[in-house]
Amino acid sequence: MWATTWEEEANTFIAPVLGLPEPPYLTWPSPRPEPEDGVFWKTPLITTWAKGRPFAWVDDDITDADRTWVRTHHQGPALLHRIDPRRGLTSADFTILAAWTTGTGERGRA
Repeated sequence: MWATTWEEEANTFIAPVLGLPEPPYLTWPSPRPEPEDGVFWKTPLITTWAKGRPFAWVDDDITDADRTWVRTHHQGPALLHRIDPRRGLTSADFTILAAWTTGTGERGRA
């Protein structure tokens, strides 16, 4: 699932470069919501979409406020992994994601 503001363009410009199939994507509302307490606007929407299912979310705008919000509002496991926007995804990030998805990494809530 893409949770990017690129929406369907992620399948045109990003998926082929990464060798991915065309996954579904979230469609964002307009205007964007404005959550309180420093929570990123995507956080409640992604959590609602997940409906308690495990999810890993990678973004350069994730903060501790988002992790706290997800722990409070999401019943399943979640990994909120912030990346450095100047470097993008690195091999270390992929190692963390792989460990989380295979159950060998931290499988906690946010």
